Amino acid sequence: MKNLKIGLLILAAAAALAAGCRNKDADALNSLEKDRFLVKTEKAQVRSLEEYILLTGSVKALDEATLFPRTSGKLLRNLLKEGDPVKKDETVALIERDEVGVVYEPAPVPSTLTGVIGRIYQDTGASVNPQTPIAMVVDQSKVRVAVDVPEKYIGKVFQGQTARIKVDAFPDRYFTGSVYRVSPVVDSHSRNTVVEVLVDNADGRLKSGMFAEARLIVASRGAALSVPSAAVVTEDGRDYVFVPAAGGVASRVPVRVGIRTADYAQINGVKDGADVITFGLYGLKDGSKIKVQN
Repeated sequence: MKNLKIGLLILAAAAALAAGCRNKDADALNSLEKDRFLVKTEKAQVRSLEEYILLTGSVKALDEATLFPRTSGKLLRNLLKEGDPVKKDETVALIERDEVGVVYEPAPVPSTLTGVIGRIYQDTGASVNPQTPIAMVVDQSKVRVAVDVPEKYIGKVFQGQTARIKVDAFPDRYFTGSVYRVSPVVDSHSRNTVVEVLVDNADGRLKSGMFAEARLIVASRGAALSVPSAAVVTEDGRDYVFVPAAGGVASRVPVRVGIRTADYAQINGVKDGADVITFGLYGLKDGSKIKVQN
């Protein structure tokens, strides 16, 4: 029994000694690296940049018209169906007048626009009057995208301004348009103003009622030396980037920032291809020791 106790004491002492050695090694490693920052870098590159205001809105045909009969009666028949092209003054439907003892020729319901039939509202035999909608005609060769622009951005919006439109139905494609109407008033409740973007739609892909994302282009540069936006640090109103320097330290470089997007910032102050630190910037100072992670 005595020998067993001695053996247990020896094992416990050995375990404590090993643990102490491991702790000393860990402490030494921590002491060695505690003042060194683990960072990641990316290269400054020339890119095409667009600074934009991101808004949402809805698509609407350039022109829409709801057609009504000129007399009361019953719908004799629809001559066109939804999706059919129609010319201005072409008859869309015929109305049979229901005056007793009198025979009339069927009354036409003509289109007031050249476009396509967007919707047929009534079926054959339906009772109608001059307040009953018969069909809707839309001219979708061009579409409007109406967006609400917050008051603080109004000074950056103007007629003719380029805009890029994206819809869920075509997630990989942008449709290019331009601002053609800016409301002269600001809503007193929302503090927004309505802006409409006109987009060519010759292929008919954009449909009335679609939800749309609109990017109003504020500024653009075709060949801008830029870095990820996260690499730019602002201190006391001045902008800097950090670059790896000789001796494994970070060097703070003052830069001038031009166009800034959600992803990239145009800068002047570093060379094309220079490595800039994009990760590990918190607490980083000029001359801080760094380790670049691949």
